[in-house]
Amino acid sequence: MLHFSRWLRRFRLSCHNAIKLVLLFVCGWGVVALNACSSEEVLQQLSADERFGVATQLFQEEDYLEAEKEFRIITLQYPGTALADDAQFFLGECRFLHEEYILAAYEYDMLLRTMPTSEYVSRARYRKSQCYYNLSPESFRDQENTRKAIDEFQAFLEYFPTDTLAPHAATRIQELNEKLAKKEYDNGELYFQMGSYRSAAYYFDLVLEKYHDTPFAEQAQLKKAEVGFLRKRYSEAKLDIDLFFEKYPNSSYLLEAEKLRSDIDTQLSGAREGTSKERSTSPNPIKQN
Repeated sequence: MLHFSRWLRRFRLSCHNAIKLVLLFVCGWGVVALNACSSEEVLQQLSADERFGVATQLFQEEDYLEAEKEFRIITLQYPGTALADDAQFFLGECRFLHEEYILAAYEYDMLLRTMPTSEYVSRARYRKSQCYYNLSPESFRDQENTRKAIDEFQAFLEYFPTDTLAPHAATRIQELNEKLAKKEYDNGELYFQMGSYRSAAYYFDLVLEKYHDTPFAEQAQLKKAEVGFLRKRYSEAKLDIDLFFEKYPNSSYLLEAEKLRSDIDTQLSGAREGTSKERSTSPNPIKQN
């Protein structure tokens, strides 16, 4: 009986201690939750200026995900304030610096469409161009984003021709056009190697028509003359090789071009001689009284 009483007292003491631990745990979490709620309530009560300060601080600390959340709240809760366009622009910046270029382009475009008088319009338009520039892949891949980048840079130049970034935009356009020219030239070269000369000529013509101011036009002109020669269209080949020498007198491909021109001239001379012999050996027509 004595042992049972001792065991009962120990059991009650253990239960009492367990209950105290549970209560302490619950109270601790209650305090944490209360503090969290208080902090959240403080953030919810911030003015537009105060929240913008929080957002810019996060942005400067390169915490772009959290900064994006704060800028988003400003655009939603304070759309008519003077900070709305600032917040919208920096939404795009957060996405851009986090390398989320499709989302960044959307945010910049939102500013362009809904806040056309904002001081950030020129920067937003250039940044949108940069988004598609950064998405532009290697020349052998699909070039949809390359074309979008060119369109956006051209739009930037049309709207802001005297902007300090205008020369950079022009340089980017030239660079992207060269990438497109390389893709078309490589397509022509591929068909050329396969012996599909008609298809090769199509792509070389495309380079000459659309990208005549790129380095690939020079090569395309020479290749087009070579295609004509291989297709035994010597007169066409002669026109193309002569045009090559006219347009690119200082070309690094002059030796190759001279050899091709000589071969073309040989074939044309042979054809003329063959025609002359046919005429000289053909019987005279019977004269009729």
